[in-house]
Amino acid sequence: MILFAPSAAVSAAVPAALPLRSPGRAFHPPRPRTSLLARACAAVLLPAWLAGCSVAPPYEPPALATPVPTAFKEAGALWQPAAPADAIDRGAWWTLFGDPDLDRLAAQVQVSNQNIAAAVAAYAQAQALVREQRAGLLPGVSLSASETRSGGEGSARRGTTAQAALGASWAPDVWGRLGSTVDSARASAQASEADLAAARLSAVGSLVTAYFQLREADAETDLLRATVDAYERSLRIAQNRYDAGVAAQSDVLQARTQLANARADLATVQRNRAGYEHAIAVLAGQPPAAFALPPGTWVARVPEVPAALPSTLLERRPDIAAAERAVAAANAQIGVQRSAYFPSFSLTASLGRSGAGLGDLFSASGALWSLGLSAAQTVFDGGAIAARVEQARAAREARIANYRQTVLGAFQTVEDQLTAVRTLQAQEPLRQEAVSAAQRTEEQLLNRYRAGQVGYTEVVTAQVAALSARRALLQLQVNRQLAAASLVQALGGGWQAPWSGTGAAAAMAGQGASVPR
Repeated sequence: MILFAPSAAVSAAVPAALPLRSPGRAFHPPRPRTSLLARACAAVLLPAWLAGCSVAPPYEPPALATPVPTAFKEAGALWQPAAPADAIDRGAWWTLFGDPDLDRLAAQVQVSNQNIAAAVAAYAQAQALVREQRAGLLPGVSLSASETRSGGEGSARRGTTAQAALGASWAPDVWGRLGSTVDSARASAQASEADLAAARLSAVGSLVTAYFQLREADAETDLLRATVDAYERSLRIAQNRYDAGVAAQSDVLQARTQLANARADLATVQRNRAGYEHAIAVLAGQPPAAFALPPGTWVARVPEVPAALPSTLLERRPDIAAAERAVAAANAQIGVQRSAYFPSFSLTASLGRSGAGLGDLFSASGALWSLGLSAAQTVFDGGAIAARVEQARAAREARIANYRQTVLGAFQTVEDQLTAVRTLQAQEPLRQEAVSAAQRTEEQLLNRYRAGQVGYTEVVTAQVAALSARRALLQLQVNRQLAAASLVQALGGGWQAPWSGTGAAAAMAGQGASVPR
């Protein structure tokens, strides 16, 4: 076939507007039925036969720039192979923390969060676009009817004309252009589905972060209130010793300074708690003024995260799935642009009646029919088609690079969270030991101060160290929970779609394979 590339179009049609009988004309018998049947069959079968051709490049999932590692570097002895592997697959990964209030809020966020609602609407829009593109593969049928009255003062041509027609048209997908468009829309819809999963994962992850920080603020509030009470007792001791003339006024001033700082820290923690509560309200789709989360018991539980392989990560992360589907959509667009090199075909058919009035529409003499086949071929377009094909190829290369970068970023996030989980786990017993030692030091120095054996400066130093150690332990415990939640999110949060594992598995099976151009 000879292809022409730069924009004039050449078209050919099979005219077939043949009236069975027209008023005022002699009746001409129709051609033999076999001839009409043969022409109709040729008009239909030729494009249908050509419709098996497709110029879209076969899609292969993009190969990664580097081989997938067999294990995560930072996993070490953190994960045990015997750990239950189905804990995250259920999807409700936040239940691993065993907090009923968190479970209730997570359910509310998935229903009322507006970012999730926007992602749901975008997914519905993408699905509707797939149905719209698929409808282009089917013939279109139209029905029309009209009645016209004409005339004028002194006009000899006055009268009424009525027409009714049933028409059909079909553009067969000869070179796979429409099929490639449907494939591109379907891949985009699947990417939108992955975006929806990512939106849910992000919203619930933000809720988990804000919720645990709020509960840590509750625990820190209780700690600071107890500290304020202890500092008030210390102030009374220093005041009594000063009144008795056995202590300097500086001891009282130091005690007051320490008490004021503790009260200021308490106000700061309460302010932070209010901010976390406001964030939770917005995540749950409510105005902060209408939402309240009363203080509760903090369940400082850190779940065991099931083991996973890097290949599993490729199949489970919604952002990786979305990036891979974007490559598939871009690949299909190459076929859409390539099809412009080839002629397009169109089939039209109509059956109607006309007459001098509505009553004449059903007379035999008013019957009309037509059947036509048209073809169009671009002869010259100045290289526009070639440029569009190159644009589509470049767009696919960009999507491939984005996919590879998304995979690398996912590996980095998992490694970072594995490091955080491991180091925080190792730090907790050390923090607990520091709290125990600081508490004993504080008690001993306070008793020695009562006995007049040490100055109040040593008591203040011990109390500051003890409070700092207690707050550091609380922060470490919440950081362990946040690291576990971040690791679950980095592993995909248990999200899976029927099509999501195909691309990743093929991508790893085809390491080093080139992507078709």
